[in-house]
Amino acid sequence: QVQLVESGGGLVQSGGSLRLSCAASGNIFRLNVMGWYRQAPGKQRELVAVINNSSRLNYADSVKGRFTISRDNAKNTVYLQMNSLKPEDTAVYYCNVNDGSVYWGKGTLVTVSS
Repeated sequence: QVQLVESGGGLVQSGGSLRLSCAASGNIFRLNVMGWYRQAPGKQRELVAVINNSSRLNYADSVKGRFTISRDNAKNTVYLQMNSLKPEDTAVYYCNVNDGSVYWGKGTLVTVSS
């Protein structure tokens, strides 16, 4: 089993920045893909950004140029730097990792006020 602990969510004004972190622990073999998804009220969960173990990146079109995903393999941690935040970025952000099985964090709330 892999446990994920997310941190860094909160309330920020439009145009502001936040940095999310997700640390994985437990019976980790190899974290192939690490990433972030989000779910806004009344909407389906959607991909925000993912990074594989070759540092190949994939971003949702809505966050390209504003968000940056990175990972520290020594710490089994994935980060999401979010800049130029917009009210439509308001959502619960979930960490996701894949080591052959898929694991989800409990989520951290990001609220962007206008």
